Amino acid sequence: MSNKDAVNDTWVADRPWPFFLKYLRARKLEFGALAALVISAGACAVAVQYSMKLIVDAMAGPDRSAAAVWQPLMFFMGLIAIESVLWRTSGWLGCKTIVATGVDIRLDLFHHLIRHPMRYFARHMSGSLGSRVTATAGSMGAILSALTWNIVPPAVDFLGAVVVLCFVDVRMALALVVFVAIVAAIIITFGVRGRFLHQAYGQEAAHVGGEIVDTVANAWAVKAFSAADRERTRLAHAFGKEAKAQRRSWMYVEKARVLHDICLWIMAGGMLFWALRSWQMGAITPGDVVLVSALSFRILHGSRDLALALVSTSQEFGVISEMLGVIGEPHEVRDRPDATRQAPERGRIEFQNVTFHYPNGRNVLENFNLVIPAGQRLGLAGPSGSGKSTLLALIQRLDDVSEGRILIDDTPIDAMTQDSLRAGIAVVPQDIHLFRRSVAENIRYGRPDATDEEVRLAARYAQCDSFIRRLPQGYDTLLGERGATLSGGQRQRIGIARAFLKDAPILILDEATASLDSRSEHAIQRALKNLIQGRTVIAVAHRLSTISSFDRIIMLNDGRIVEDGTPKELLEQDGLFRSLWQTQFDDGQAPTPAKRA
Repeated sequence: MSNKDAVNDTWVADRPWPFFLKYLRARKLEFGALAALVISAGACAVAVQYSMKLIVDAMAGPDRSAAAVWQPLMFFMGLIAIESVLWRTSGWLGCKTIVATGVDIRLDLFHHLIRHPMRYFARHMSGSLGSRVTATAGSMGAILSALTWNIVPPAVDFLGAVVVLCFVDVRMALALVVFVAIVAAIIITFGVRGRFLHQAYGQEAAHVGGEIVDTVANAWAVKAFSAADRERTRLAHAFGKEAKAQRRSWMYVEKARVLHDICLWIMAGGMLFWALRSWQMGAITPGDVVLVSALSFRILHGSRDLALALVSTSQEFGVISEMLGVIGEPHEVRDRPDATRQAPERGRIEFQNVTFHYPNGRNVLENFNLVIPAGQRLGLAGPSGSGKSTLLALIQRLDDVSEGRILIDDTPIDAMTQDSLRAGIAVVPQDIHLFRRSVAENIRYGRPDATDEEVRLAARYAQCDSFIRRLPQGYDTLLGERGATLSGGQRQRIGIARAFLKDAPILILDEATASLDSRSEHAIQRALKNLIQGRTVIAVAHRLSTISSFDRIIMLNDGRIVEDGTPKELLEQDGLFRSLWQTQFDDGQAPTPAKRA
């Protein structure tokens, strides 16, 4: 499958109806067969009512012993059997198809969601995003179920009733069409006008889901600051807003039910009165009266299901619409249609007149130029907000440059797919992200096809094999959420093992030892010394001692390179590097930067 095809396969529409139709088209044969089954079952249900007319008319004759009731009875029994088979088959096919569609929706939404830039996730709570994905699949399933069993059958009943009534009295058929059209217009208009209430409820429900996950994820802080009662009060306020929105949405549905019941009471009573008057005048048979009565009450109950289904479907479309406004945002960073799956091999990096500013207009880099030869160990330092993290993000294409371009091995990075670009880059961040999976799975995450022996070898290089073997199940030990069962230094070394195993030509170290104690930092430094050999290394460091043995250090300030040289050269200059170095070693005994390896 080409990259373009992959993008199209997981395209997320910006409006509910195109989103809905996409998944109908994805399984058009299954949904087509499902529609045929439901329509056939509905037609059988109408024919059953007609067979009852035949039985009653046969019974109305003067000679009961000679009444031809057995053939209509067999017709009646056969139709009931066929209808039952059709409904059960539709149930089996509907279960299979609708559940599979829900799986597709969640996968597509996840695929779209995970490709948003990191600042998108900073704006939205992870729990809220996760609940939206689940709720959208649930809403789509509810819409498809309602369409299959609550909307199509009453519609078939109505059309069948019109056809059958044409044989009784064409005027009755026309009256039924007009009355149902009026009722449908009233109910649909009523339902559409309440859509904003259903959307508001969807927003509040998603927000509450996010609040719960956020609070549970920060359980330590809740306990440490004795905030359980405060959080309960805060959640009670959020639940109250959600409950208010739910009540408004629910009561609107109840109003629709009342309106519908009044309309259908008038319709059913009017049709039966008309039929009885026609029978009195000899215009129709007793079987026709039974037929009109049965069809009227079937349409009465069916249209109630239809009206409620239309209103609830409007609610579910409101949930989907709210989701599309959040998760369905267009990606800010996208693969070009002609992007290739070419991964970096040597690791030469070049910034050419790069300008970058955030959507809010804040400028970070302007006409920035930098060449990092393959295999060079480069340290980035400077005050907070100087652009260090932005440089790392741009190299990984977590954001796109506003102007200029970045090349790796003389190829613009936007000419590669994002996945292939990042396949050539290993990252060891300050905060290592570990999954609730085994230790081996976490190390293997950067290279899923690695053997168990390769995983253990990477762990030995990362100085973490010994503590892993002391865990209850060794490499098969299941880690807590985000690796909470490990110390900071242990998580960091597993992150380094992951980078070892990936064996990428470019290595990014983002404050990899900033939050560690001296003993842990020493172990990490030994592991990093093994890891950086033979790679292009870009390290952001708050502690200048961690990059004092690098080939080159760049000091950034306000998005500009203010100093560039070896650690020894920069220390000899009266500049930013020397100032920060002396600040960190203010006892006057600052160590001398190590010689280049």
